[in-house]
Amino acid sequence: MTDTPTKQEIQSNKDNVPGAMPMEQKKNNRNDRKRNRRGDSKNLERDSDWQERVVQIRRVSKTVKGGKKMSFRAIVVVGNEKGQVGVGVGKAGDVIGAVRKGVSDGKKNLVRVPLTPNNSIPTLSIGQNGAANVLIRPAAPGTGVIAGGSIRTVLELAGIKNVLAKRLGSKTPLNNARAAMVALSQLRTHKSASRERGISLEQLYS
Repeated sequence: MTDTPTKQEIQSNKDNVPGAMPMEQKKNNRNDRKRNRRGDSKNLERDSDWQERVVQIRRVSKTVKGGKKMSFRAIVVVGNEKGQVGVGVGKAGDVIGAVRKGVSDGKKNLVRVPLTPNNSIPTLSIGQNGAANVLIRPAAPGTGVIAGGSIRTVLELAGIKNVLAKRLGSKTPLNNARAAMVALSQLRTHKSASRERGISLEQLYS
């Protein structure tokens, strides 16, 4: 008579089959997949806080040995409307690729803007980039964003809702956007200014 294999022997044979995965390893893989899904959802929530606006798309050419090589240049402003904003430039053979590169470049060059309780800026600031000069002045609540061109886009994505801005000099969108970024990067709160100068706030206002 041949002995019938028991349940334990059958289970051990299944576990020893090459390519078979034990139950504990399968559970671990399922848990890892769930964690990855949760991590991806968190990353999507973080990315959803950022807003992107295309300021300008132009077709540019580069003269090479065989003739002219055409590509697209995109100027993109990235911000979360909570005091962080950046300006990026991307070049690619298609518009979508240029915008994607501009967004990644803008996130690499972020500037933190100090905001007042009225969603304005603390002091007056002047920024310069190339031949473009931009003047930014704080405004009373209810004024809104009084600015034009790429400067308005930068201020709105920074979260500033009451401000006066004036473009002085060049009308180039890229230079104006970068000049606005320079002006925003120079802003300081009264507390930080008094701390740097080593005086109290009362002395700073007097």
